[in-house]
Amino acid sequence: MSERVIIFDTTLRDGEQSPGCSMTVPEKVRMARKLVELGADILEAGFPIASEGDFEAVQAVSREFPEARVAGLARCCAMDVERAVEALEPARQPRLHTFIATSDIHLKYKLRKTRQQVLEEAVKAVELARRHVDDVEFSAEDGARTDVEFLIEISKAVVAAGAGTVNIPDTVGYSTPKEYGELIGKVARALGSTAIVSVHCHDDLGLAVANSLTAIEAGARQVECTINGIGERAGNCSLEEVVMILKTRSDSYPYYTGIHTEHLYAASELLSSIITFGPQPNKAIVGANAFAHEAGIHQDGYLKEKTTYEIIDPRTVGIPEGKLVLGKHSGRHALHQRARNLGYELDREQLDALYHRFTAVADQRKKGLMDKEIEALIRDCPAAKTAAAG
Repeated sequence: MSERVIIFDTTLRDGEQSPGCSMTVPEKVRMARKLVELGADILEAGFPIASEGDFEAVQAVSREFPEARVAGLARCCAMDVERAVEALEPARQPRLHTFIATSDIHLKYKLRKTRQQVLEEAVKAVELARRHVDDVEFSAEDGARTDVEFLIEISKAVVAAGAGTVNIPDTVGYSTPKEYGELIGKVARALGSTAIVSVHCHDDLGLAVANSLTAIEAGARQVECTINGIGERAGNCSLEEVVMILKTRSDSYPYYTGIHTEHLYAASELLSSIITFGPQPNKAIVGANAFAHEAGIHQDGYLKEKTTYEIIDPRTVGIPEGKLVLGKHSGRHALHQRARNLGYELDREQLDALYHRFTAVADQRKKGLMDKEIEALIRDCPAAKTAAAG
């Protein structure tokens, strides 16, 4: 039987914290509307104590989308918690997300506190939050580098204080799938059915998605992620990637989400239009080249049967169809098909003549040829001049 994985979207909070990704309140509301349409289970709209803009954003998203579960972030201190409670006041389903660092390196150099002090502050913050909201999440910052016994101890303590979700972040993207899976498994077994175990993985070593998947297998049932994988430093676990892996490889991962995947591409495009950059062209699922084919062998197989080179139907992520890019690596089959699409039916001799002209031009170009350029080649090619189909 498949099990449900909760998608906690933090595009508007952790994603926005990365350079070049700041959003105004109206922009956050626009993005939140798409995230609601996408089906994200929880929207982390901001860090209310951080700025007036973040406070207003959490408040605005809470007010504009009453059907959504909206989260606000707070450090484990009364001032932060109370500010987050105030920002979340309009929400019908508020989640207060409170955190404190738990690794020895953070305790020694950043907080300069003992484990006992951190544990007590975490419990007090959760207890305070629970007096105001029913849904409280606790995050052990730098959890992946935290001593496992202390991690279990503090996890049990915050659950006893009222937290319903315990998040174990790989805050600096240091962990590997094997060790992270073992850690999450130990926490999940220790908490049992008393709380949902969540993960929040950063991509510093390019392992955020892999670590998140391993954590799901180990017992985590919430994944914190962002559209296009934006976030601090190298970014976060990519929402579209983890969701489509679960959907495409359900034979290996018997889990499902509530994401309406046909909205993934639109969500990526909207985010790109709001912030200062989009995903790299070869980005999985939503990149410009994710469903583009240039190599002749690939194009020939694709034209005969799309599944030879497309493991995902592009329509499932909101892209109408894959595309053939005609460049120097393309073959006759794709060129012939493009000529037909442009209204020309070529015989073998005409196609050969066009192909030689095409490759000569394509070899001099870094980018593929546009349709108007291909049509010009057809019209300039003596053997193909009579090929126009009316």
